[in-house]
Amino acid sequence: MGTRATVAGVTAIRIVIGVVIAAIVIVALVPMVVLLDLAGGGDGLGLCSGGLASCGTSYFDGPELLGVLVVVLFLLLMMLRSAFHVRSLVEQRREEQALDPSVRGRDRLGGL
Repeated sequence: MGTRATVAGVTAIRIVIGVVIAAIVIVALVPMVVLLDLAGGGDGLGLCSGGLASCGTSYFDGPELLGVLVVVLFLLLMMLRSAFHVRSLVEQRREEQALDPSVRGRDRLGGL
C-alpha cells in the first residue's frame, strides 16, 4: 500500500467517522423534533395523525420508539468504534512503512 493510498484511506475513514457522528446527532434529536412538531400543532412526524388533541396512541408507541432509537444509536456507536479501530490500524501501518526495517539508526545518521 503506497503513501497516497494510505492517505486516501485515512481520509475516507475520517469522512466515515464524520458521517457516523452526524447520524448519531440526528438520531438523538428525533425525540425533540417530534415533541416540537406536536407542540406546534403538527402530527409528531406521524406519531399522532390528528394532532395532540386527538392522539390515540397506545402505551407501547413511546417505548417502541425509544427501543428503536436505542438500537439505532447502539449500532451507530459500534460503527464509530469500528471506524476508529480501522483508522488506528491504517495509521499504525503507515508508521511502520515510514520506518523501513533496513534503515537502522547508524544508516540514518550517515553511517557514523
